Parts: sequence; structure tokens; C-alpha cells
Amino acid sequence: MAGFWGRRKREADEQQAAEDASLARRAQAALVATDERIRSTADEVAFAVAELGEGPTADIRAGLEAVRTHMAEAFQLHQLNHDDIPDTPEELRTRNARIIQLCEWAEDVLDERTEKLKAAIDKVRQAPQILERVVSEADDLRARIPATRATIERLASRYSTGALQRVATNPDEAEQLLDFAVHTADVSRRRREARRTEEALVALETATEAVRRARTIIEGVEDFEIEAMRAQSTLADVVADSRADLVDARTAPQRPEVTAAMAALERALAALPGPGTPSDPFEELGKLREANAALEAAVSKARERAARPVPSVEHVRHELDSADRTIGVANSLISGHRGYIGADARTRLAEAQRLRLDVDRLIPSEDTREEALLLARRVGQLAQEALQLAQRDIDQDRPDDWGGWGGRGGGRRGGGFGGGGDILGPVVGGLLLGGLIGDIFD
Repeated sequence: MAGFWGRRKREADEQQAAEDASLARRAQAALVATDERIRSTADEVAFAVAELGEGPTADIRAGLEAVRTHMAEAFQLHQLNHDDIPDTPEELRTRNARIIQLCEWAEDVLDERTEKLKAAIDKVRQAPQILERVVSEADDLRARIPATRATIERLASRYSTGALQRVATNPDEAEQLLDFAVHTADVSRRRREARRTEEALVALETATEAVRRARTIIEGVEDFEIEAMRAQSTLADVVADSRADLVDARTAPQRPEVTAAMAALERALAALPGPGTPSDPFEELGKLREANAALEAAVSKARERAARPVPSVEHVRHELDSADRTIGVANSLISGHRGYIGADARTRLAEAQRLRLDVDRLIPSEDTREEALLLARRVGQLAQEALQLAQRDIDQDRPDDWGGWGGRGGGRRGGGFGGGGDILGPVVGGLLLGGLIGDIFD
């Protein structure tokens, strides 16, 4: 048996040694590969600074510096693995794992930063083509401006000034943006020729953004016309739905909120412009939907109340009076037998008293009166539980006989002045906090 266990241990040791050797080889390979990556990246950054300038390369240079700082730790760990001081297998294992971790982190940082650098370099090298495309797009958009103005003039006969206010100035704004884009593109070209690469990139991005915004503004006029027609179509459906809702509302319980909502919806319908009148379908649709939703909510609430009537104030008051009486009884019982009463009864009473303060606030409104009724019942339930728990505590601790000053001595409340169930216990218990017990029984 000893030979078997010895063989198992040797096999385990050999396997661990093989794993440690593999880990060491991986750490060395990672250290070499990462160091080479740092050196090649440094060369790329030097060329990039010459081409892009200091600003666009700041991120990659900061990342490279951070990687060098952390890789110094990796080289130090590797040195410790090969110095003259003997190391335990666990120390070697920990250091090699840390070296691999540092190298992987460094590779990730360099991957992320060089990807961004590559994009910046590509943009610089493609700047002439981008500038040409920006100017061409600006010319194409400028050619669309007369048609855009004509569209707004045509829409003015169908939609109100308020409605067209969203797009009335779009052609002028687009024209200004396009002029700015062409001018900025020319600035970018001149800065590039002067080898002021960073300024050229900023101007190029600004020109590109100006063209993009101009396109959005011009297309916004076409989008407005389409959305306005959709709003008109939806408005017709909402008008039909609203008239049907008014008919249905007349069969609902005629509560004040239903009557008011019906009147508001009728006013919204009457305010709609007639055929051929310039209008704002977006505003009209919004107002009509709001009035329609208010009527639906009022009708639904009225029918719900009709199916489940709101409790009367007298009903709630009756429940509350019953709860108040129970609170009073429970409070008196606890106050008169404080030495016997535990935490459960006191907690129930305190909670009942806390909830009781909210009931009066909820009674006046019909919207909250049902909540007031439920809360009043809960108050009564808590007070009843407090009463029952207090009575239980008293019954458990009450003495079998009155005993006396020197009576029963074996109870759990026993002491020098009386037995475990001495009737003076509750009284004296209240005096302990005042520090009077010593004086009384001196």
C-alpha cells in the first residue's frame, strides 16, 4: 500500500513539474513577443508623429508609455526567476503567471491604440479624396435647394404657418452650411499643403459634418411632407374614434369627470379646421388624442366605480371608530402591565397608531376612500393582535397566588423582594429605569 501511494505522489509531482515548465516557457515567449511589439510600435509612432503631428498621436504615445512602465515589472519578475537566490516552485509559478498577465494586458492596450492610430493615418492619407467628395456632395445638395424652396411654397397652401415653422428656414440654413463646408474644405487643403496636418484634419472633419447637417436639413423638408400626410390620415381615424367614444360615453354613469371629459373632447372636435383650410395636423392630432384618452379614462373609472361602489364616509368612520376602541383597550392593557408585556405586543400597537394617522387624510376623496377603509381595517387588526399578544404575555407571567414580599422565590422574575410572579413585579419594573429600587428596598 505504501508503494502505491508513493507512486501516486511521484506521478503528481512529475505532472506539476511539467506544468510549471510549460508555464515558464510561455512566460519567456510572451516576454520576448511583447518586447518586440513595443519596439515595432514605437517605430510606427515615430513615423505617425511626423505625418500626423503631436495631437492625433497623443493617445498612442500615452498607451506606449504605460505599457513600458508595466513591462518593467515583468522583466523584474523574470530576473528574480533567474537570480542566485533559490526559489520555491510556488514562487516561480506565481511570477510566471504574473508575467503572462502583464504581457497580455500590454498586447491588448497596443491593439486598441494602434487601431485608432491606423484609422487616423488612413484619414490623413485619404484626405484629398475626402475633400473632393465633400465639395462634390456640397454642389449636389446646393442644386437641390431651389426644389426644396418650391416644396415649402407648395406646402404653405395646405399647412398653417405654425406647422411650417418647423421647416420654413431649412433652405436658408442648408445654404449657409454648404457655404461654410466649402470654405472649411479649402482651409483643410491649405493646411495640408503647409504640412499642418492636425489643423487640416480638424478642418476636414468640420467640413464633413457641415455637409452631413445640410443634407439632413434638406431631407427634413421632404420628411415633413410625408409625416404631415400621415398625421392627417391618423387624424381622420382619431376623429371617427372620438365620435364613437362620445356616443359610448353617454351610456356610462354620468359622473362629473365623465361630463367634463365629454365636453373637452367635443370642444377639440369643434376646433378642427374645415376642409381646404391651412392647418397644423401635428398639433391637432396631439390635442385630440389627449382629449380622447382623458374621456376613455374617465368612462373606465366611472364604470369601475359603478361595478364596485365607493364606500361611504359613514362606513369608513364606523370601521375607524372600532379600530380606535381596540387601540384604546390595547394601550390601557399594555400601560397597566408594562412589566409583563413583550416586544411583539408593543410593536403591533405602535404600527396601528402609526397607520391610524393616515386614515383621516384618505377619507374625504372618493379616489382614496376605499384605501382608507382597508387601512382602517388593518389598524383594527393590528390593535387586536396587540391586545391578544399583551394578554398572552400577562397570562404567561401572572403568579398563581399573590405571594408577598418574602413569598415564592423560584420564578424567573425572582429576586430578593419577591417570587417569580410577584404582583409587584410590573410596578417595580417601571422604577428600575429611575434607579429607585435600591432606596425602596433599603
